[in-house]
Amino acid sequence: MQSFQPPRRFLMGPGPSDVSPRVLAALARPTIGHLDPEFQALMEEIKAALQRLFNAPDHACVPLPAPGTAGMEAAMMNLLEPGDRAVIAVNGAFGARMADMAGRAGASVVTVDHEWGQPVDPRRVEKALAEAPTKVLAFVHAETSTGVRSDAGPLCALARRHGALSVVDCVTSLGGIAVDVAGWDADVVYSGTQKCLSAPPGLSPIALSKRAQAAITGRKEKVRNWLLDFNLLMSYWGDPDGRGGGGRTYHHTAPINALYGLHEALAALFEEGQQAAIVRHARMHQALAAGIEAAGLAFLVDEAHRLPQLNTVRVPDGVDEAAVRAHVLTHWDLEIGAGLGPLKGQVWRIGLMGASATAWHVRLCLTALCEALAAQGCKVDAPAALAAADAKLAA
Repeated sequence: MQSFQPPRRFLMGPGPSDVSPRVLAALARPTIGHLDPEFQALMEEIKAALQRLFNAPDHACVPLPAPGTAGMEAAMMNLLEPGDRAVIAVNGAFGARMADMAGRAGASVVTVDHEWGQPVDPRRVEKALAEAPTKVLAFVHAETSTGVRSDAGPLCALARRHGALSVVDCVTSLGGIAVDVAGWDADVVYSGTQKCLSAPPGLSPIALSKRAQAAITGRKEKVRNWLLDFNLLMSYWGDPDGRGGGGRTYHHTAPINALYGLHEALAALFEEGQQAAIVRHARMHQALAAGIEAAGLAFLVDEAHRLPQLNTVRVPDGVDEAAVRAHVLTHWDLEIGAGLGPLKGQVWRIGLMGASATAWHVRLCLTALCEALAAQGCKVDAPAALAAADAKLAA
């Protein structure tokens, strides 16, 4: 057995994104114990940074020791008990996964199904909420399977109006577009580190409101997931003595070096500025979109609802989409994503996330994609695509 040497890839799929050298260097720092006083001080910094990032000053914010899917499972398993009613808005693969998890928690699940590529319709959600008392309303803010953004504020307001707790999936949105937990008055919001934060996958930042915490502590039954039971988890991540870093009890061995990486990624984001990062993602999307359209290609999602960090491009008729992905990977070391579910074979998912949201990545993607399409006899205007992108980048 020999050491593994991964190839150098340029990650422009639906995640993970490229990880910066400074974050990779942070991951290699010496491991210390998960109850070491210095590490506990780092935990406090991470909690405060996540409150700032989510704009959730009154929420409990911690990174769960697993990928973004763990945030989804923690939300469902902690809030829902057998017999509770949950309304889940489904407009893509991850809304459907929410509904599956809510059912596994024993809830009575009502889905509000939408066409993939369309944002969640608050009017249809309100109709479902009005039909019966509801414990949880859940939806995806940035649907990774389609590249569509839904308006979180009105949906969280509907939850409040009908006495439900809101659960918002921000796995792809956090760090790339505005996430305003306090402004939305959301109850549980979770994300992942491997998208716009550009840290390695393996952690799921989550924010829980006081209402959500009260619902969890007031459960009739134990949470069905032990590792992600928030009552137990906070014995380690909480601050029992109120002074920071003291009084914690063992719950699990934290992924110490992964938390170094998250801390460094957050430091880099705050150095750039949260609003500056959002503007950067928007500018790179505008450049890529101009190039895609100049090349004669089209988007799945209407412009008003597109995510800048997840671009879903329709595959032209007669093109083998898997062969295009294989071409750009083989010849350009570039990864782009395939469609999921009903969109399989019909779209590519192109990520502009975190460290992968640069002008260099935009030009690389357009050049490689046009070459791969031309190799299949598809007529695309590569010079026009690059010129259109460059015009947006220069603006």
